[in-house]
Amino acid sequence: MKYFTKEVKIALTAIVAVAALFAGINFLKGVNIFQPTNAYYVKFANISGLTTSNPVFANGYPVGTVRSIDYNYDEPGSILVGIELDDAMRVPAGTRAELSAELMGGVTMTLVLGPNPARVIEPGDTIEGGIHTGAMGELEKMVPAIAAMLPKLDSILANLNRLSADPALARTLHNAADITDNLKTSSEQLNTLLARDIPQLTARLNRVGANAETFTADLAALDLEATMDSVNATLGSVRQFSERLNNVTTTLDTKLAGRDNTLGLLINDRQLYDNLNKTVRSGDSLLIDLRQHPKRYVHFSIFGRKDK
Repeated sequence: MKYFTKEVKIALTAIVAVAALFAGINFLKGVNIFQPTNAYYVKFANISGLTTSNPVFANGYPVGTVRSIDYNYDEPGSILVGIELDDAMRVPAGTRAELSAELMGGVTMTLVLGPNPARVIEPGDTIEGGIHTGAMGELEKMVPAIAAMLPKLDSILANLNRLSADPALARTLHNAADITDNLKTSSEQLNTLLARDIPQLTARLNRVGANAETFTADLAALDLEATMDSVNATLGSVRQFSERLNNVTTTLDTKLAGRDNTLGLLINDRQLYDNLNKTVRSGDSLLIDLRQHPKRYVHFSIFGRKDK
């Protein structure tokens, strides 16, 4: 016990205090000095306010801490950030680090893990880093396009104002309202038709269908063969009558055209026609003379005297 003098005790107490202070400071920084870690490096063009002891996340879970930030003088324009990740953390190849700003003003580093977990990055290797643009970044990219659209939007708004002030639009809306009322009236009439007239029409169609079915049954019950025989016999008689009529017509035409019969001579003899015509004229002259001079042909006297 003689070795634990007052000076040795003071020295041991100071060493323990320094170790506790170092552990407490690292604990406050989020560094667990008793947990083994692996060191990696991330290369950024802009760290956007990143500081040491900032946590490193993967899929929203803290997996490490930022331990150092150094300007890369060998590659001007780039900053090399050293990070320590949990010893159990395996970083797939193709992983990149993104910095995103928090609402309260801090900066968070997030590892976007690569797609192939079979290939991993060895501790001490460098990971590419960048800024997570997010919705605000996308909005910033859209600003030039929005600025180019503003004149067109102004022209569109002016056209809309001019269109809304046009009396034709009010008339069109009024006509649309009238059309809507007409459609409503037509719909009500159609509903009335469907409720009242369609059932009656359906009943009539049902009766017509029943009558057609009855007619079809009666038609099926008829002796069609006997009916067709009768029809064929009637058609045969009509054909024979037509042939006889044709024969009579032919004979009559022959007689009228010939001169070996009285009717043919009467129709075809020109001399007979002229003689009959002369006879008719003579008879007509005789009747005219008889009407004008009846005393030439009829003599009548009470005393028996002759007219000289």
